[in-house]
Amino acid sequence: MRQNGADNKNTQSLLLPGERVEDLQNGFFIIQSPACFAFGTDAVLLAHFVRARAGERVVDFGAGDGIIPILLCAHIPGLCVTGLEVQPKLVDMAKRSVALNGLKERISLVCGDIREAKKLLGTGFDVVVTNPPYEKADSGKPHASEQVSIAKRELLCTLEDVACSAAAVLRNGGRLHMIYPTARFAELMVTLCRYRLEPKRVQLVAPRADRAPGLALVEARKGARPGVQFLPQLSVYEADGTYTPPLKRIYGEGK
Repeated sequence: MRQNGADNKNTQSLLLPGERVEDLQNGFFIIQSPACFAFGTDAVLLAHFVRARAGERVVDFGAGDGIIPILLCAHIPGLCVTGLEVQPKLVDMAKRSVALNGLKERISLVCGDIREAKKLLGTGFDVVVTNPPYEKADSGKPHASEQVSIAKRELLCTLEDVACSAAAVLRNGGRLHMIYPTARFAELMVTLCRYRLEPKRVQLVAPRADRAPGLALVEARKGARPGVQFLPQLSVYEADGTYTPPLKRIYGEGK
């Protein structure tokens, strides 16, 4: 049975100096550190967008601090998830969050490179989930830390790497769920199709209803026939800065 992280007497023993426990408002908790890339709304939206069910084999590419596996387990009863993360410090923090929530039987973490996913994890997965780096390796000013740079920039993993490895580990008919910036949407579509990952569902995400969408939630299916469904656009904020009703519902279900 899952223990409540807030009431767990061993909570403090799971924390390293400077770390804190964040309440996900759904009975689950996650360890966060100011030295690492903190999860954002995109992770919550992606976890809600994923279609999976108990008994399916699910892997999260670039699991980071473990937020997506934890959110998936929170709103899909009985689901088990493997998280693949290249940064050892994040793997350690994610494992401690898994322990904090009593999810060791449902979430497993593997430290390794997405480019070696097939070698590390094998094949036959039903679902791949990923919130990959959005920025090109040479874009903009350096980030505050190496951990943040690896999470946000294509230093160790490119879009091509994600598509190639997803296609390698998925069974025929398996689904890839990801979130990606609309500025690179054309590149995303071309790359997915190159690896026989046919886009099937797309939902654009805008900061407000009167603003252009900046993110795209995409579900692609390996070996599927062409044909894509565009879902209604999702707006995050109202004009006054509060969450829109759809976002409030998503946070109620997934965070």
